[in-house]
Amino acid sequence: MTDRNLMIVKLISLALVVTAMIISGVQFYNHRNFQEEVVKGPGVTQVKKLSDYFEPLKGSINDCNIYILDSGVPGGTAMLIGRSHPEEPAGNLATQIFVENAKLTQGRLIVVISANQSASRVTRPGDAYPLYYTIETPWGDKKFRMGDRWTSPLDSWPDPEVYVHYPSGQLLAYMDIRNFNRTWPGRDNGMITEQTCYAFMNLIREEKVDIFVDLHEAELEYPVISTIVAHQNAADIAGMASMILTSTEFRIGMEYSPKSLHGLSHREVGDHSDAVSILLEAPQPFLDRVRGITDEKLLLTGQDEFVMMAGKYGLLYEKIDEKGWPIDVRVGRHCSTVLSIFELWGDFNPGKEVLITGVPLYSEIVKNGTGYYFLDPSKARPGDIYYE
Repeated sequence: MTDRNLMIVKLISLALVVTAMIISGVQFYNHRNFQEEVVKGPGVTQVKKLSDYFEPLKGSINDCNIYILDSGVPGGTAMLIGRSHPEEPAGNLATQIFVENAKLTQGRLIVVISANQSASRVTRPGDAYPLYYTIETPWGDKKFRMGDRWTSPLDSWPDPEVYVHYPSGQLLAYMDIRNFNRTWPGRDNGMITEQTCYAFMNLIREEKVDIFVDLHEAELEYPVISTIVAHQNAADIAGMASMILTSTEFRIGMEYSPKSLHGLSHREVGDHSDAVSILLEAPQPFLDRVRGITDEKLLLTGQDEFVMMAGKYGLLYEKIDEKGWPIDVRVGRHCSTVLSIFELWGDFNPGKEVLITGVPLYSEIVKNGTGYYFLDPSKARPGDIYYE
């Protein structure tokens, strides 16, 4: 090859690389700045910001919306959060269903749709995650960002050699300083994920939250799956919810929060506030390491022949067949479990009831689809639309 031809090949290669960088850069920029519309439902009485509870977060990427539904009738205060791990979308969708549909007849409900906004604006490097997914609704497709497990390195850098959890001093993996469910109860002078958890702890204390529920999904290879993980202060409620739901709607277990494993919401919220603390795990084959193509279809249908094969060899902790684990099943499980837990909270604590109507149960969501319960932003007043 002559020097001239070699130079032409280099220039063409450079042009292709630059073109690929521009295209991917535009896609990453659009994904990071994509706004999801949320319509304020009939039960929402106030929308605050997380920075109202910790001013240094004001204007930051993690200064998320705090939706408050107040019945005006004295009772308890419940709190529900989604998108702790944005690669687990059932929590995000379930919390939005609560915001757009729930009405309270007693007590208060605080809902957070995007607990870690930063992690929802990046996808996992090397895993070929889709940037978006869509949910069919009666009025058209509703588009959502797909996210990652960890806060974006654009917002939290550099990672330490070893993450030393505060205040326990427990040593965790370096990247867990960006893991929203490893940095509770947080600290005011820490990295942004720690500050975010610190702000939420301030919220829990200032709003006098009685019961706190954190929504998650897990791979079928993970032993803590299809279960309610409960701090010891919530054991009675979680155990009763597990029995009732298993006998009436779907099988769900109950496990205690390990006392020696720090940084998780179900441990630290219960240890560092007066709230009883619970975390829910629904099955999501999209997260399994033995999965096939990691696309939107897998994310929404939960159907994968490779995960099924792993099940045949006894490598999974949850069953899977040709039906998979569709998003409607996962969202429905979360909604029914949350409603059961809040109802039981009132049964165990007379005078502190949190009574909720308008939120669909598991069977209704499986029948009608998740999108059936989303409000049409085009028909909402501008002041009733918020963005995640």
